[in-house]
Amino acid sequence: MIVTIGGIKGGSGKTTIATNLAVISAIRGEDVLLIDADDQETSSDFTILRNEQHPNKPSYTSIKLSGAAVRTETARLADKYETIIIDTGGRDTSSQRAALSVSDILLVPFVPRSFDIWTLEKVGGLVEEMRTVNSNLAAYTFINRADPRGNDNEEASEVIRETPNLDFISCTIGMRKAFGNAAASGLSVIEVKPNDIKAKNEIITLYQHCFNVKVTLPMLEIVGG
Repeated sequence: MIVTIGGIKGGSGKTTIATNLAVISAIRGEDVLLIDADDQETSSDFTILRNEQHPNKPSYTSIKLSGAAVRTETARLADKYETIIIDTGGRDTSSQRAALSVSDILLVPFVPRSFDIWTLEKVGGLVEEMRTVNSNLAAYTFINRADPRGNDNEEASEVIRETPNLDFISCTIGMRKAFGNAAASGLSVIEVKPNDIKAKNEIITLYQHCFNVKVTLPMLEIVGG
């Protein structure tokens, strides 16, 4: 499975989603490759921190690629890994297009704010264009960093559901400190203490939908330590 975490709006939490999915796959015992195709290289920084601070935690391979190399190297390495997750930047870049040309899934987080929602049509257009190259590309969107109250989440969901070429999934991720605290420690939200059960269940729900597998929180906690 090759999954790209992308979009064309920065600040939507793509790296947080990418690193959490990579760690969960590693906890499950899979051979995982995380490709950092974002110029900011935040996924790489997270991985370095994780390896330094938690050498005994479940691990994955991480590399940095850009431009056409994202396509050629991903295709070359596809048979060597069970799961490949590609973290792209918040712009319509050659790296993101290269990733989409070989991906099974594009996963697009949207923050329920007006400026993010305005990019929907452009993202849908990008998916339509890339499907001329990769006809099997699935594109899922979900609400990330959701508000704890108010109508913004539901209003954003309604707009997303009406956007062509994008399939909305009800896997809302809340605006939770646990994600930031975990990332600052080189951990996934599954591993960080104290527990935030809501945050853990939210990322597990997203993982299950994306990879079409059944995952239980107790088993992840036992294996992940």
